[in-house]
Amino acid sequence: MATGVPQYRRLAAGGVLPGVAPALVPDGGGGGEPSCLGGGGAAAHPVPTGYDTVTVPVRHGLETVDILRLRRACGAVLQTAGGSAIAFLVPAGTAERWHLPGSTCTAGAVLLPPTDPRWVMPPSGPNNLVRPTDAWVLRSALCEAACTLTAGGLGPF
Repeated sequence: MATGVPQYRRLAAGGVLPGVAPALVPDGGGGGEPSCLGGGGAAAHPVPTGYDTVTVPVRHGLETVDILRLRRACGAVLQTAGGSAIAFLVPAGTAERWHLPGSTCTAGAVLLPPTDPRWVMPPSGPNNLVRPTDAWVLRSALCEAACTLTAGGLGPF
């Protein structure tokens, strides 16, 4: 075990929304129910959701989606309205602990209809369940994608 590196544990079942994969949190951190304010699209009032969003530039995001799909670990992913970025849905509470250069994590998520063309990886199943990507698996894939793009002469970002 490395000195000074936080060890991670899974959230207790009571701290996770049903149908949402738990995120990893540092020992001694978190512990309570995650709070999240979501966006409501065109609605005047935000609608609470159980997700935060991690946003990266489009090239970096698409490379990350490929890596996550190969690992069978990719949750729901959206392309932003302007088309210049990719947004990964992660469990609520991730924004409080997210620190990765080249990406931003914001509390809340705007959930689009399952048929919206901006979905890169849409909700699936009979109930169109939105499955988030585990935050620390996403972090690993983002770092791997950055290395791949840099080695190919397409980085730094």
